[in-house]
Amino acid sequence: MRSSHPMPGRPSLLALAIASIISAPLAAEEITQLDSVVVTDSRLDNNVSVVSSEELDRRQASDLEDVFRTQPEVAVGGSASFAQKLYTRGIEDTKQNVSIDGAVQGGQAFHHNGRISIEPELLKRVEVEAGAGKATSGAGALGGALRFETKDPTDLLREGQDFGALIKAGYFSNTDGYKASTTLYGRMTDDWSAMASFVHQDQDNYEDANGDKIVGTDSRQKVGFAKVVGQLTDTQTLRLSYENRTEEGNPTMRPQWIFMPNDFRTRNPIRPMELERETFTLNHEWNPADELVDIETTLYHTQSDLSVEEATEPYVGETQSTGLDLRNTSRFARNELTYGVDYRKDITNAGSASNVKQFQQDGSVLGLYVQDDFKVTNALTLSAGLRYDSYELTDDAQQEFKDDGFSPNVGLNYEVIEDLNLFAGYAEAFRGVQTRDAFKFADNVTNDPNLKPEQASNTEVGFDYHPGPFYLNGKVYRTRIKDAILDPQDDWPARVYKNVGLMESEGYLLSAGTQWNALHASLSFHHNDARLNDKPLNGYDHNGLGNSIGDTWVASLDYAVNDSITVGWSGQFVEGIDDLETSAGDVDKPGYAVHDVYVEWLPLQQDTLTLNLSVLNLFDKQYRDHASVADYRHIPGFDFVAGLPEAGRDIRVSASYKF
Repeated sequence: MRSSHPMPGRPSLLALAIASIISAPLAAEEITQLDSVVVTDSRLDNNVSVVSSEELDRRQASDLEDVFRTQPEVAVGGSASFAQKLYTRGIEDTKQNVSIDGAVQGGQAFHHNGRISIEPELLKRVEVEAGAGKATSGAGALGGALRFETKDPTDLLREGQDFGALIKAGYFSNTDGYKASTTLYGRMTDDWSAMASFVHQDQDNYEDANGDKIVGTDSRQKVGFAKVVGQLTDTQTLRLSYENRTEEGNPTMRPQWIFMPNDFRTRNPIRPMELERETFTLNHEWNPADELVDIETTLYHTQSDLSVEEATEPYVGETQSTGLDLRNTSRFARNELTYGVDYRKDITNAGSASNVKQFQQDGSVLGLYVQDDFKVTNALTLSAGLRYDSYELTDDAQQEFKDDGFSPNVGLNYEVIEDLNLFAGYAEAFRGVQTRDAFKFADNVTNDPNLKPEQASNTEVGFDYHPGPFYLNGKVYRTRIKDAILDPQDDWPARVYKNVGLMESEGYLLSAGTQWNALHASLSFHHNDARLNDKPLNGYDHNGLGNSIGDTWVASLDYAVNDSITVGWSGQFVEGIDDLETSAGDVDKPGYAVHDVYVEWLPLQQDTLTLNLSVLNLFDKQYRDHASVADYRHIPGFDFVAGLPEAGRDIRVSASYKF
């Protein structure tokens, strides 16, 4: 059960401290304002939160955990980059729709590896849509959608500038690592612009707060990215992008578990790995002077390969997704109607390097959707939508699955008074049988021939209050996924993907903050209870479904000292979970409090030269993230099952020069 004991330094005291700071007199009028609080375009998108590129730069983000560090509904476990898995409201990213510039990242190579690879340097923004949402969220978004958007050349150009370059270098003390990047960008003509970026990062094994080197956490990453943006006509814009990301290192055979030597069947030895992702994307927008026509087209192909070194030759898992999304938005006097079609083909292969297609799965999904936002009165807005998706799959055993179904949604937003909105929504998401973990099928795992599709429902109610520079919002939610699909640990040695029952994620979120002249302060609290058949989720039994995360507080302060210097602090406080029930026995997840600080200095009082100093885990806290696998080593026969502890204090410095 969850611990009812408060942690040392309970966050309610923190809230009082923040309140006292907010109420203190602020500095002189010339002080620079920080970036505004991000509010989504539609009040009906209250389950969407945004991470900006400015936040990523200030905190020197280098991996997924850094990207989502201040998002209370999102937890990233695994610590090492090869192992990082993402959970939104306790639901793993395998149950979510993940895209980069609209290119859906389908499939999974190996269930002990993370499946999302991204370079924070390239990101313009990240959108987190928690829970089943609108019809435009894509096929099979059972637990929500994650949308990564990369930068355009014009995002880097200064006003009046035609060509430029950004050179950046950084150092990480904990891993004795470094990161260097060069980005070139410019306008080729008045209508065409382009950019090319090259990033290299090299890190040794990190140290935890006890000073122990965590074997299997070193990595070397290389990223090449190019984008061309063209204004074909006054009403048409074309974007072409290509990204190649490679990472190699010496993680353990199961990267999300601690190193243990000897045979990999009973322990967890080192297995050198290489991960490569290649993504091509074409985005086209046509927006003539006609309120009935606003067409967006996305074409993409993305492929991820995971290569594991074995005695004779490497073993490879390969996932491919090729797709199309074509949509139009028509705007009328009181409503905005979006409708379209999307299609995706997924192929998953596995085998030795000389015979990668030894084990193959071939799936596809075709979707039709419509979403309407209708302003019933000046105070009341109604949103309603519907998706139809048709899935087909041929697995390695040549079993064929065909599923189709509808996903409706409806939402209301009512402006009670100026700056106060109440909202409520209900959404469903349908997901047919699709490609699975490549390595599992190569290890004799099969699909139950009677597999049924998964169906999610998500209900939310809440409020949003924005009086002046302050904001206060809250929501209560419940997500239910019927016929969840899993290869259960407690079925060993059956090794069959089957429908395991009802998965539920319930909770609530409260957030408050202010943007007042030079100060931005925020405080959030998230409670989540994620269960399968009324038993709590855990990262060992439910690898691929979800995990249990303790009550989480996230606080931040950002302050512009003057035009040149900005300082900030963020804290994450997670309350412990005691006696978490698992198939192996009860385990504990101790609570923890982690603090990060940063300073950003523009010595030339513009963005020509930017110097950053950030310290992660400021007080060198020893802890294991709740989104990682818990520690099972006290249970007989499980002395090799434990997630990685997090890194201890990490001092990061970087300098970037823009010209």
